[in-house]
Amino acid sequence: MDAWVWIVIAVAAVVVIGVLILSARKARQRRLESKRGEARELRTQAQVTAERAEHRAATADELAERARVERGEAEAAARRANEVDPDVED
Repeated sequence: MDAWVWIVIAVAAVVVIGVLILSARKARQRRLESKRGEARELRTQAQVTAERAEHRAATADELAERARVERGEAEAAARRANEVDPDVED
């Protein structure tokens, strides 16, 4: 074979290798961008879930406080009923 054929083969091989490297880099970039998008979506979902949980916790605290107040009122009413009832002994 002539020298020019070897040169053409070498240049073609370098071009093919270069194209493969660039393609691999592009594919990696697409995968990374896809993962970043997925991470953003997961963070958004986590934030929404955390806010919902915080709201529910605040509601639960409020209900617990109302229950404590109502329990106190019920106990006071029971004590008053015991004071009024002539059949209850001290």
